[in-house]
Amino acid sequence: MSANLTAEEQKKLQADFDAAAKQALVLKKKPTDGEMLELYGLFKQANEGEITDKTPVPGMLDFKGKAKFTAWKNNAGMSKTAAQTAYIALVDKLNNPV
Repeated sequence: MSANLTAEEQKKLQADFDAAAKQALVLKKKPTDGEMLELYGLFKQANEGEITDKTPVPGMLDFKGKAKFTAWKNNAGMSKTAAQTAYIALVDKLNNPV
């Protein structure tokens, strides 16, 4: 999807993203840890953008925090639009497995 969306397309994408975020809280089946981390990383990328030098890095013994940080970092370079689109698609896939 192009990052050059019209204002109307951006509003629709944001509404779809917000709806997917609500659906992610009540999925039909509990996602695997990997799927949860993927959801987290895409959500953070869509809402906060890139990890920067000022982003606090979790401590050495914070295994959960490090996994979440890595999941977010794996989306480096992804635009907000791409992250929102990927998040929506993942929630849809989790809600409607083939």
